[in-house]
Amino acid sequence: MKKIVLALCLLAAVSTQAQNLQFHYDFGKDRKYVTTTLEMFKADKWGSSFFFVDYDHDQTGSHSPSGSYMEITRSLNFWGGPLSAHVEYDGGLGYNGDTNFGYGINSAWLFGADYFMHSKDFSRTLTLQAMFKNIRGKNNTAQLTAVWGTQWFNKKFTFSGFADLWWEKNTYEYLTDEIHPVFLTEPQLWYNFTEHMSAGSEIELSTNFAGNEGFMVNPTLAVKWNF
Repeated sequence: MKKIVLALCLLAAVSTQAQNLQFHYDFGKDRKYVTTTLEMFKADKWGSSFFFVDYDHDQTGSHSPSGSYMEITRSLNFWGGPLSAHVEYDGGLGYNGDTNFGYGINSAWLFGADYFMHSKDFSRTLTLQAMFKNIRGKNNTAQLTAVWGTQWFNKKFTFSGFADLWWEKNTYEYLTDEIHPVFLTEPQLWYNFTEHMSAGSEIELSTNFAGNEGFMVNPTLAVKWNF
């Protein structure tokens, strides 16, 4: 669910701060659980900051979250114009209550640049990112990211999302030196009942992601509260 609030804040253009809480029921294969996402975006005279935290809730036996994942980014732009410097940290952990097994999600540091484009009225926005990525304990790579947002029908409908492409060692073939391309996109469509309450869906489309070989589709139904 990452980066979605960034797209929404760029749509608003004049907003300097936004937070939201999302509840997604995941219908994907071997999922069937709720994920909660907390997101925050804040702009200032030096650029902008963004983070999100995901919690997966599928441990019915232990009554605890099974995993948590966080991303936090800083875009630096005190000179104006569409180009910003970008730094980002990603990382998380997971737990399997059935086997009492815990695991970490390798930390990653990313450094690069953002390029922001928009329509005249900011109803359509697109941010392109090109970054160097260090996945600790694995490999150095490049990541390309697109973040978009659009609003229709007097802001009643919002279509937003992101797409990431990078290359990672051992993403599904463990204890080898194979490096595979990893693709992840999460488009979201929301109906905005009010400025605070929305309902909609997200579809996670991925290739070679999170230990799974090949292409996967994981749709959700969701509600969102904008603070």
